[in-house]
Amino acid sequence: MYPKPVQVLIDELGRLPGVGPKSAQRIAFHLLAVDADEAERLVDAVRDVKENVRPCPRCCNVTDVTYPACESEGGTLCTAGRRDPTLLCVVEEPRDVVAIERTHEFQGRYHVLGGALNPLEGMGADQLHIRELLDRLSGEGIREVIVCTNPNIEGEATAMYLAKLLRERGVRVTRPASGLPVGGDLEYADEVTLGRALEGRRDVDDRHGTGPSPASF
Repeated sequence: MYPKPVQVLIDELGRLPGVGPKSAQRIAFHLLAVDADEAERLVDAVRDVKENVRPCPRCCNVTDVTYPACESEGGTLCTAGRRDPTLLCVVEEPRDVVAIERTHEFQGRYHVLGGALNPLEGMGADQLHIRELLDRLSGEGIREVIVCTNPNIEGEATAMYLAKLLRERGVRVTRPASGLPVGGDLEYADEVTLGRALEGRRDVDDRHGTGPSPASF
């Protein structure tokens, strides 16, 4: 129906999360209508991200390759002296770090798993940054881990799995308390709700959970 370059663009845009066929068409024709300089800025931004952004070797958050560790607006998230090195918040995705930082309630450090356990989609423990998390326990003197995975089936399963692994290593494991809607995602929670949930965090008791055992992954 459309010239091949336009159709290829629509098809590629349609592969993006949350972009349906109609949205892909609108974006494609918007790009056709804008100035060449504006379209080139988008191309440059995508190229820059692919070439210069990588997971932080320490916390697995996204970071610029020109920095030794991931950074936030107020300084490095991995090494800043103002942060409590014994308190670690585990999240699923880098965007969850941003959501928690907006609350200004958490002053520890982070670890990004890169997803949640979901065997039906081929996401097991080996696909997550769990080994990196365990390696940090002994080297950084971490006393408490807040498992701040999403309050849905996959997030709860991941929390139970991590609770068992971490308790075996003598680490206190907590989970954000009430305030987060079940089935929701952290990135959509407002700052007040997420902040109160972090303040009222509770211990995770894997003995009363329904999550899978580590052996099942």
